Amino acid sequence: MSVEVKTKRVTTRDIRARKGAEPLVVLTAYTAPIARLLDPHCDVLLVGDSLGMVVYGMDTTLGVTLEMMINHGRAVVKSSSHACVVVDMPFGSYQESREQAFRNCARLMIESGCAAVKLEGGRELADTIHFLTERGVPVMAHIGLKPQAVHTVGGFRAQGRIEAEADAIRADARAITEAGAFAVVVEGTVEPVARALSAEIAIPTIGIGASAACDGQVLVIDDVLGLFDDFTPKFVKRYADLRPAITQAVEAYAAEVRARRFPGPEHCFGMPKP
Repeated sequence: MSVEVKTKRVTTRDIRARKGAEPLVVLTAYTAPIARLLDPHCDVLLVGDSLGMVVYGMDTTLGVTLEMMINHGRAVVKSSSHACVVVDMPFGSYQESREQAFRNCARLMIESGCAAVKLEGGRELADTIHFLTERGVPVMAHIGLKPQAVHTVGGFRAQGRIEAEADAIRADARAITEAGAFAVVVEGTVEPVARALSAEIAIPTIGIGASAACDGQVLVIDDVLGLFDDFTPKFVKRYADLRPAITQAVEAYAAEVRARRFPGPEHCFGMPKP
């Protein structure tokens, strides 16, 4: 008699315990098919608001809605069984007040089934992060380059090059740790600063364009697969270029349609030929 073994999903406590241990593997996922493929290999699947640019063709992440994040988060949760699923809170859904943040985070967790939320911000959000974690909402923070604040920092540029900026980022890292975040994404931050704050704080740092001294790395899956060309950061390594294969498949399909070689029902539904 065979016994089905249920996969144990990685928890936020498991992630926090990985500080200084084996690096955390984190990738973004927005859809069910991709989530199924990534799940066995990742510790965290991040449903990032980068989906605004990657999936919806927006110029920035600012137009992403809470409903979008809930729907994509639900798809990733339902299609995974191992990785810890974290979902971004979109711009405007948590900055107004602690109470607004709790209402929207609670709704997102209930409706998507995710394990945690991610918020962009440091010291200015410490009180909100504490408020949320005290009420059962696990929070992954995001410091350094913050895409939701891109218009206030002068565009997408490396953070921490000047001393005052470096000190501010390290202060942000300490504040969100003390507030109760279980991990923090450090984006677009120069190596000495990312390395220093990774050594200073007690929670895992997940780099994206930051130091190899971080406790893990996250990349956008479409960048990894070579599918997104609109904007490619210098630090991104492409592990595949699937565009030629996709183009070839579509061209082959189009050629068969134009030649009227349509598949019959026996191909579509597995029906036996007469």
